Amino acid sequence: MPKPNSHTEDKKSLTFVLNQKNENSFRLLASFCVETPDINVENVNILSKDKAVDVIITNAPKNLRTRIDKAFKGKKLKADFCLQPIENRKKALLICDMDSTLIGQECIDELADFAGVKDRVSVITERAMRGELDFEKALIGRVKLLKGLSLKALNDCYNERINLNVGAKTLAASMKASGAKTVIVSGGFTYFTDRIAKAVGFDVHQANTLHDDGKTLLGTVGMPILGRDAKKKALEQHSMSLGGPSHALAIGDGANDLSMITSSGLGIAYKAKPIVADAAHCAINHTDLTTALYFQGYSEEEFVYVSSSSE
Repeated sequence: MPKPNSHTEDKKSLTFVLNQKNENSFRLLASFCVETPDINVENVNILSKDKAVDVIITNAPKNLRTRIDKAFKGKKLKADFCLQPIENRKKALLICDMDSTLIGQECIDELADFAGVKDRVSVITERAMRGELDFEKALIGRVKLLKGLSLKALNDCYNERINLNVGAKTLAASMKASGAKTVIVSGGFTYFTDRIAKAVGFDVHQANTLHDDGKTLLGTVGMPILGRDAKKKALEQHSMSLGGPSHALAIGDGANDLSMITSSGLGIAYKAKPIVADAAHCAINHTDLTTALYFQGYSEEEFVYVSSSSE
């Protein structure tokens, strides 16, 4: 029986995105493809001058991702890349985590700061996001520590602490302009997802509900808790009428995003925990959320920019 070939015969798109426009760095990206003998370049498409490029290749070596990582470090290039099949790149569904993905904070940690227990809560949050703790049990325990926190503190937290990550509005608006459905599915809380969905322009949001008595939090959360399995089910439900999960782009950073990311057509780890970065199809580490558009083959001319003081 013949040994399996170390190359795949199908075409792949290899997308590079620099963290900022730079002519010299852009030339280094080009030289990597040209000077690598076992990469067969079929076509090159500039997505953004001196910033983003799409390279169509054939016979991609199986260790290409590792080699690119090594080359970037050697050349000190701050860039993100994605290697994927050329078919079905522009997705019909954008499904995103919220905390530390669309926004720069973990809402529960910020609420804990208002309650005076951030040092206790943030440690649990970090471990849960790394996959070291059961997410549901960890959430119940953290919410319990918020008992007695005033509802005014939630409003203050949102207004004073929460910021959109760069590119969030452009990502949502550009995909919606191409006909995509946009969904936030979060292990956080509806108080925040409702506001972020409106601020960013998402069609739908799902999250957990904090119980209150009209004045303060009761220290309990609605059941069932929206965790890893629920995120995957949300992906399946929202993509059902759009062709299924292969037509979805999923973005997240924590362990509870894993099933959603790995089950989607394109799963992106956004400045993620190692357990997520290792399993995702590709990652955004050096750039912003608009890179998810470049990874789908959008050119900068197709971006829809929305004015915002937060982005």
